[in-house]
Amino acid sequence: MNTINNPQRKDWRALTMRPAKPAEQLEDLVSEVFSEIRKWGDVAVKKYTERFDKIKLDSFLVAGNQLKSAENELSDELKSAIGSAINNIEKFHASQAEENQIIETTAGVRCWRESRPIESVGIYIPGGSAPLFSTVLMLGIPAKLAGCKEVVLCTPPDKNGIVHPAILYAANQVGVDKVYCVGGIQAIAAMTFGTETIPKVDKIFGPGNQYVTAAKQRSQLQGVAIDMPAGPSELLVIADDSCNPAYVAADLLSQAEHGVDSQVVLLSTSQSVVDQVMVELEIQLSRLPRKEMAEKALLNSKAIVLNSIFECIEFSNLYAPEHLIIALKNYMELLPDIVNAGSVFLGNFSCESAGDYASGTNHTLPTQGYSRMYSGVSLDSFIKKITFQEVSEKGIVSIGKTIEIMAETEGLTAHKNAVSIRLDTIVK
Repeated sequence: MNTINNPQRKDWRALTMRPAKPAEQLEDLVSEVFSEIRKWGDVAVKKYTERFDKIKLDSFLVAGNQLKSAENELSDELKSAIGSAINNIEKFHASQAEENQIIETTAGVRCWRESRPIESVGIYIPGGSAPLFSTVLMLGIPAKLAGCKEVVLCTPPDKNGIVHPAILYAANQVGVDKVYCVGGIQAIAAMTFGTETIPKVDKIFGPGNQYVTAAKQRSQLQGVAIDMPAGPSELLVIADDSCNPAYVAADLLSQAEHGVDSQVVLLSTSQSVVDQVMVELEIQLSRLPRKEMAEKALLNSKAIVLNSIFECIEFSNLYAPEHLIIALKNYMELLPDIVNAGSVFLGNFSCESAGDYASGTNHTLPTQGYSRMYSGVSLDSFIKKITFQEVSEKGIVSIGKTIEIMAETEGLTAHKNAVSIRLDTIVK
């Protein structure tokens, strides 16, 4: 990690930059894949799966019996852990359901909203070197709670063309309808347009690398909604002398091991804290199986010493992290000042891994500074709101004149007439 001491404010924004590939390079590739899959369907999906994943597949669909038999390949301990996580995630997301409230805005006029599920959703699950079966829970559970009619899952196969059994087991447990062993840009394009095998969906969910994120953003231009731009993982930790440096180092490495394009940031007012964390990073890094990947991520990462905790919060809000850990003594006092973050972890024992797996909150969160304007996935992500209004005879009398005046002023005579014709029939 690069250490920076008391940078000037004019340099802060540059320090919030994430590692990224040139946008033009990404856009050209995404455009090529989307164009071919739109035209050629499954043939193009197979072509790009062979090109990017070095795998020839005859079929993308994972058979139903494979989903069910996957449990035989998992330990009872893992299945029990998944069951506990499902319980906590269901509890938290079920609590987000809203009751309809009918509001009488004026005499005889009643207005309300009702929730309806998005009918068809696609969930993307990163596979590759880290099969994120936990993301199946984070997306499949709220989708089913919301009542989505069709939930399809795309995930890249391993080098043998196989989907990890934990992903299949999790998919079966939460009620995913279909699983396809397709990853990357081609998976997003297939769910955007639909192919002979993979259905077109209304909204695409799930994290991924820069290629997947760029593909999801292209999907929006084709009339398919996405949850948010969710790219390489990131974490920012604010720590003072009350922190445990070993804990902080472990948290930083937990995100650095996601991939070489991940980024972690440490903020503190204490050089001593930074130095102790750096020592712990070296010790713990040497023991990691994914050491090489984490090392490369740390090259893009920073430890910054600032003048005050208030400055640390200011910098964090400017960075707008996906994950934010507040390893401070008086963390509760600072909550009102936190305005940009995907998910916040409070105190020395609230490790980010808790949110990744089993505390109950959702780990599909905005990255790249998008927490300034996006929320993480929730039950609301899988539903849409429809407004209703019921205007009685008394109601049209109450608001009729208001509507007539406003419509006439805008020059929309037919709008005015739609009210006037009703008022004229009411016996005064």
